[in-house]
Amino acid sequence: MTGVDPLALFREWQEEAAAAGVTLPEAMTLATADGAGRPSARTVLLKGLDERGFLFFTNYESRKGRQLAVNPHAALTFLWHTEPRRQVLVTGVVEKIPRPESEAYFRTRDLGSRLGAWASRQSSPLEGRSRLDAAFAAAGARFGEEVPVPDWWGGYVLHPETIEFWESRPNRLHERIRYSRREDEPWQATVLSP
Repeated sequence: MTGVDPLALFREWQEEAAAAGVTLPEAMTLATADGAGRPSARTVLLKGLDERGFLFFTNYESRKGRQLAVNPHAALTFLWHTEPRRQVLVTGVVEKIPRPESEAYFRTRDLGSRLGAWASRQSSPLEGRSRLDAAFAAAGARFGEEVPVPDWWGGYVLHPETIEFWESRPNRLHERIRYSRREDEPWQATVLSP
């Protein structure tokens, strides 16, 4: 796998996982840490991959959004239970994408998801499900089907600094190759012990 574009290889592996019947091959664990280095992780969905990196969307006021505001370093893990079993681990720096790009993506979401972005103050304490349901109904009454993007919602891109490909092998002698780079330099491949 040396001498290849790791973003192209990632696309290939994700497509193979989808073809093998993996449910949500775009699901990824996103790990962030607060300003004191205390980590947290959750599963989010990859919504795009381009020359900048890995794109996802969320509430900027959520725990992950607050953590990324003070510590923009993050990690992603993709795990596909296919044969062979595979993982891709990505590390890098995260930044918000331009507002027009978030708005364009927001318009592709189903109506319920757009209203839900207004109803939920993600990661904040909730005083009961009835309050959330009422906020959802109020957003529907207020906007109908023309739901604007909330100021607190949008996209991020993780600019990869390392991308590690892990593939299962017999006797736990797995194959691991890590690609790393700094800024616009070429990717450097390193084979790692399992």
